[in-house]
Amino acid sequence: MTQLTVPASGRRILATRCRAVCEAPAFGFAVLLVILVNAVLLGVDTYSGVAAEYHEVLKRSEDLCVTAFTVEMVLRLGAHADRPKAFFRDPWNVFDLVVVSSAFVPFLRENTTLLRLLRLARVLRTARFMPQLRILLVAVGRSLPGTVSFLFVGALILYVYAMVGWICFAARDPEHYGSLGRAGLTLFLLMMMDGLGEAVHAGLAISPLSILFYASFVLLASFVLVNVLIGVVLNALEEARELERTEAREAEEAQAGPPPPVEADHGLRQRIVAMRDALDELEARLDHEAPGARPPLTGARS
Repeated sequence: MTQLTVPASGRRILATRCRAVCEAPAFGFAVLLVILVNAVLLGVDTYSGVAAEYHEVLKRSEDLCVTAFTVEMVLRLGAHADRPKAFFRDPWNVFDLVVVSSAFVPFLRENTTLLRLLRLARVLRTARFMPQLRILLVAVGRSLPGTVSFLFVGALILYVYAMVGWICFAARDPEHYGSLGRAGLTLFLLMMMDGLGEAVHAGLAISPLSILFYASFVLLASFVLVNVLIGVVLNALEEARELERTEAREAEEAQAGPPPPVEADHGLRQRIVAMRDALDELEARLDHEAPGARPPLTGARS
C-alpha cells in the first residue's frame, strides 16, 4: 500500500507562505478586531429584548466570527507545517486551538451555558496580540504557588486572631465576636481597612488593651502580608518578562535558521599547503637519490 506524504520542500513552502501571512501586522489587527466584535456580540446577548429582535443578525455574526477564527487557526497550523511540534509547545497555541475547535463539538454547541463561557474565553485571546497583557497573565499564573502560601499564612493569622477576639470580646461585643465565624468576618473586613476606626473605638470601650490587639493585627495582616504578596507578584512578573524575552530570542533564532558553516581558518589552510609542498619535495629528493629503489609516494598519499 502506497502511503501519501507531503514532500518536505512542499511543507516548507506552505509554512513560509502561511508564516508570512500570520506575521503581517494587518493579520493581527484583523484577528484582534474579530475578537472585539465577538466580545460586543456576547455583551449584546445579555439584553433579552435586543437579542430577541435581532436574533438572526446576531446568529450570522457569530457564525462569521467562528469562520474567521477557523481560518486564522488553519493559517497558524500551516505556518508550523515544517515543524508541527513547535506549535504545541506554545501554550497560547494550544489554548487558541481548544477554544476555536470547541465551537464544532456537538455537545458544547447545544449547551447554552458552556457555549457562552467558550465565547467568553475567546476574549482572553486578546493577550496574544498584546504583549503586556500576555506578560501579566503569565505572571499571574506563575505567582499562584506563592499566592497559595500567602493564603495559608493569612488564614492561619486570621484564625488565631479570631479565636483571641472571641475569647476577649465575645461577652461584650457578641455582634462582631459572638462566634468564630463572626470574629473571622470582622477581622477580614478590618484587613481591608473597612470600619477600622469604629472597631478600635468599640474595643477601647471594652478595654484599653484592645489597642494592642488591633494594632498588631493590622500591622501583620494589612502591611506585612500585603507587602509579601506584592513581592511575590513582582517576582513572578519579572520571571514572566524574562520568559517572554527568551521566547522572543528563540523565535528569532528559529526564523533565521541554522547559522552558516564556518569557513576553515586561513592560516590552517596555509599550513596544509606548506606540508604538502614539503612532502612533494621530500618525495622528489628520495626519487633522485635512489631511483627505482622504492615505490612512489604519490599514489599512497593521494
